[in-house]
Amino acid sequence: MSDKRIVIVGGGIGGLTAATAIAQAGMHAVLLEAAPVFGEIGAGVTLSPNAMKGLDHIGICEQVAAAGIEPSRQRIQHWEDGRILVPMARASQRDRYGAPYVTVHRADLHKLLLDAATTAGVELRNDAAVVDSDGAAAILASGERIEGDALIGADGVKSVIRRRFESGPAIFTGHVACRSLVPVDGALRDLVEYPGIHIGPGRMITRYGVRGNRLLNIVFFARQDGWTEEGWTIPADPADLAATYAGWCDEVQALIAAASRQPLFKWAINARSPLPDWVVEDRVALLGDAAHAMTPFLGHGAACAIEDAIVLARALAAAETVAGGLRRYVDARHERATFIQAESNANADRMQSADSALFGLGQMRDEESLGLFDYDCRTVSV
Repeated sequence: MSDKRIVIVGGGIGGLTAATAIAQAGMHAVLLEAAPVFGEIGAGVTLSPNAMKGLDHIGICEQVAAAGIEPSRQRIQHWEDGRILVPMARASQRDRYGAPYVTVHRADLHKLLLDAATTAGVELRNDAAVVDSDGAAAILASGERIEGDALIGADGVKSVIRRRFESGPAIFTGHVACRSLVPVDGALRDLVEYPGIHIGPGRMITRYGVRGNRLLNIVFFARQDGWTEEGWTIPADPADLAATYAGWCDEVQALIAAASRQPLFKWAINARSPLPDWVVEDRVALLGDAAHAMTPFLGHGAACAIEDAIVLARALAAAETVAGGLRRYVDARHERATFIQAESNANADRMQSADSALFGLGQMRDEESLGLFDYDCRTVSV
């Protein structure tokens, strides 16, 4: 289908990966991004081996690994005394799964994806906010129509293209996240060299290194009722953070003190209910958060978007028609993504339960025990 024009809405991780893979397969990819420039906010992202296999498909696996960190170990710790509840070995990921496990700054990943898209010949359009769609055409805020043979919504949890499938808004999950990137000093050295999670009733904290372990990415999660604010970069009050985690162990207090000296942002964690299908009219499809936005408690949101993107490109390349390619894509991806979406949402309760001993870890089902790392989007049948 080298004569086909595929319009992708959304220039994030999933959209860039899809556009690159589609262009590399010989089709014309047009990527529309609402922001004035292509870029990402300053935060970290975890890329498990299954995600890295997708980045290998577009030729940037080792570049991303070099830009990030391959942790040799991780741990889950008790909120009150910091003792290790679950140790996790990561050193053998390449040998075991055929790809590395990486933590990386989002901006660094995004730049590598943007370079790959440019090299592949993707038509990149920034400052192109999509406000509606009609058939396989995206309609910009300016009124311009961007026509395609297929229209792909990779525009996130509040997707405009998803309106073609349902009219309801994203659902507030009851969780609020607060993040900070902090320089690593002596007090944080052990926490960056042995990354992981502190868990407790109704709250948890995850941290890992990026940029050569010179920066520690910290995300605080807590349950909160009645959230109404909109945005990803709402300033957070360090005093609220300290009060939320009062009584937590000394390591957590060191994380809070470090985060309080840096820009601190909060946002609501919204999700979507599963859709029965991701294709309408045989030429409009969804991927990533637009299709299956989930809570972050399995660390697989970005991984699923990358998997979607590669399988979509392969399915379109293997089919004789756009309709056939989109159907192959959904048939190959829907069951797995819906399963991960459900397990991620369930993990929020497992890992923050009121169990005074292990906080639900006895029933924990993490990404490795679920077998998610074995998946290979480069070879799965389409």
